[in-house]
Amino acid sequence: MEGSPIDIVIFAPLAPLLGVLLFWFIQLLFIESQKYFLNKIRSKHPAFCRFTNFLGILFQTICHAMGYTVTKSGISEFYISVSYGRVAPKKEKKGVFEWISNVFLFVGPFFIPAFLTVLILYFFIPNGFEITVPPQIIDFKYTFGGQLTTFGTSLYNFSNEFFYFLTNLDLLHPAELGFLLLLIFLGLGIRPSHIGEKKPHKVDMIYELRNIWNLIYHKPLYMLVLGAIAYIIFYVSLYLNTSIYVGIFAVLGWISIISIVSLIISHIIIIFIKITDEIPRFWKYIPFTVIPLSYSLMRILFFYFPTEFVYSTSLFVMVASTAIVTIFLYRSKSDKFKTIREMKLLKKKTQGDADEQ
Repeated sequence: MEGSPIDIVIFAPLAPLLGVLLFWFIQLLFIESQKYFLNKIRSKHPAFCRFTNFLGILFQTICHAMGYTVTKSGISEFYISVSYGRVAPKKEKKGVFEWISNVFLFVGPFFIPAFLTVLILYFFIPNGFEITVPPQIIDFKYTFGGQLTTFGTSLYNFSNEFFYFLTNLDLLHPAELGFLLLLIFLGLGIRPSHIGEKKPHKVDMIYELRNIWNLIYHKPLYMLVLGAIAYIIFYVSLYLNTSIYVGIFAVLGWISIISIVSLIISHIIIIFIKITDEIPRFWKYIPFTVIPLSYSLMRILFFYFPTEFVYSTSLFVMVASTAIVTIFLYRSKSDKFKTIREMKLLKKKTQGDADEQ
């Protein structure tokens, strides 16, 4: 085994942890962006925004209930509404049990719903869930660079299988369509309490990070214990010459990738809704009809003229045709776009008159 002892003993266990933190931070940025776009459509789509808020509060409340279940505090009350969720324990436990319950409350919504989605995804892409050590780093896989490379390779293999699955979804297959809907719901509700009847004044990325920081700051001993456990697992993995340690963080990386992809899909949906709002009268509903119509026509066409890329081509045509129709209607029917175009023409005309004078 190559690599300096200091690298292997001290720095190597930090590599996959830093990778997970990076993906989690990207996830936070996407969540903030989604809040911004939801606020943009809230006035015209209050029901849709209340639904996203309900999903978020549902995820958070379930995670909190799981925290009480894991700590054996029990659940005496479980209440959820569009704007509020509450879980009360049967037994009030302090110390480490209370801390674990708060971890489930504040950190759980970022990972637990996506983890359940990963479990379902395993039945679709079992080959994507592999921890692969590249042959070229086999001699120093327990160094910082080796652990980071193994972590990245495992995420790459997962992403490759996952994206291939997404781009070849069969929307006429109930299971695959159900997974897509689950992915959409995950993206819309991955974090709660940001779009409700009234705009909250404190629920943002800084607020979430402050809650997590308080968990660390007020109970530093617990974090030291978790850090010690992580290092022990790494040393056991080193002793047994296995990839157990990096595998644990690879799972967290897979969860983050699922979350980020679901947030990207939810962004596309929200932006699509925002753009169609600018299209007047009944024209705004045409892009929504193009989605099932274009996909159905392509599937019927490929039924009579089979090809190797039936699913991917059908999805591509559906997305492309919807985008083209939406842009065309927005440019030709939108009053806002017409105003911008008229202002540009007026500006050119004014400049031309000034040049003649």
